[in-house]
Amino acid sequence: MITLAWPIIVIQLLQVAYNLADTFWLGQLSGNAVAAISLAFPLVFFIISVGGGFTTAGSILVAQFTGADSEGSAGKVAAQTMGFVVSMSAVLGVVGHLVTGDMLALLPADAETAAVVIPLAAEYMEVFFLGMPALFGFFVFSSLMRGYGNTKTPMRVMFVSVALNVVLDPFLIFGWWVFPEMGIAGAAIATIFARFVAAVIGVYVLFFTSAGPDVSLPQFVPDVSMISRIVRVGTPSAAEQSTSALAMITLTAMVASFPPAVVGAFGLGNRLISLVFLPAMGLGRATNTMVGQNLGAANLDRAEDAVWLAAKFAAGVLLVIAVLAAIFPRPVVAVFLSPGAENAAAIIDYGSTYVRIRAVEFVFIGILQVLLGAFRGAGNTKTAMVISMVTLWLGRVPTVYLFAFVLGWGATGIWVGMALGNITGAIVAAAWFTRGTWKEAIVDAGEEPDEDVVDEADVADDPDAA
Repeated sequence: MITLAWPIIVIQLLQVAYNLADTFWLGQLSGNAVAAISLAFPLVFFIISVGGGFTTAGSILVAQFTGADSEGSAGKVAAQTMGFVVSMSAVLGVVGHLVTGDMLALLPADAETAAVVIPLAAEYMEVFFLGMPALFGFFVFSSLMRGYGNTKTPMRVMFVSVALNVVLDPFLIFGWWVFPEMGIAGAAIATIFARFVAAVIGVYVLFFTSAGPDVSLPQFVPDVSMISRIVRVGTPSAAEQSTSALAMITLTAMVASFPPAVVGAFGLGNRLISLVFLPAMGLGRATNTMVGQNLGAANLDRAEDAVWLAAKFAAGVLLVIAVLAAIFPRPVVAVFLSPGAENAAAIIDYGSTYVRIRAVEFVFIGILQVLLGAFRGAGNTKTAMVISMVTLWLGRVPTVYLFAFVLGWGATGIWVGMALGNITGAIVAAAWFTRGTWKEAIVDAGEEPDEDVVDEADVADDPDAA
């Protein structure tokens, strides 16, 4: 499990490095630029989430076909997933570019935020959306390789991409050397170009090496039955990610009614707390692969042992991180803002309090991510969807509104409400997992890609998965 998990954790760390590099350099530009990407991210994530669930479906199916020793089917799934998702991302990118202004107009922004921050967010989003195919190209590659059991190759590709992004950021944002000064749009261009390079390398690995599923060009010819399976397995994950994105948009709308310093602290704090998700998500995705492959091989006990081991390990690691975050939040927050930037002192004060309060939930984050990985690995994507919805729409959104607005706690109410979501989700997930109804594979040993064994009793309609 650790062999699978540590490269995933490094990949997530490198993903955060993308975000933190943008945050750091934009923080040197202005505090308003940091606030702008705080508003932009949930809206960008909403468009991404529509296609994101289908990359999860590819990972699940590749894992189970690999466990069932059906290499040809794994390659077919990989090709069909990549073709379907990248095509979808091109459409989503155009739509996102065209509706950026409309999405931002829905936010009930504070007057200063509306005048200064939202135009910067629009500038970033319009550029970012046009690069969606490059973004999804790497997402699909990484997801398929994870399902196959190879997490080290995506890690190496991600390292190249992040290094390129980190180097390009200051040149494009500030106009160093021969480059024009593009401000916040430069950060978007740097990220998209770096993702494009990663996607190209990923395609090369799938086609010309033996590191992943055996993919060939004829397998990209659309296969209605395989795409249908990908859609059926992936739709709950897409719905899960979309509802998560809607919850974040709702929370962002509430935060946008506060001054820019609170908006900036919310975005900066979230990016720092995303570091906490690294071991949790790494173990969750390793659990996804181990559960998928072991269920595909009909080894139910080993699948369950993997889940409990990962949950205990995640809880222990995150307890240590929680203690450190509660004691030393301010020095970490202060690194990402220039002392002369707008609202720098206020953002640091708010951000430090935010990180300290949310440290309470860190152990629960680890347990929740592992259990969600187990449900997804088993193909019970509906279960994961429902638990994620409970986490956000019952445990987080209403509590933020209650504490921040009804009880009048202001920014502190936002921080406290955010912390309660994962605590609620972890309790619900643990209770559901102990029922044991998730132990059922969605592919048969030795199944070939032209056989349609997924019928009305499978993951699309499994009553236990609801």
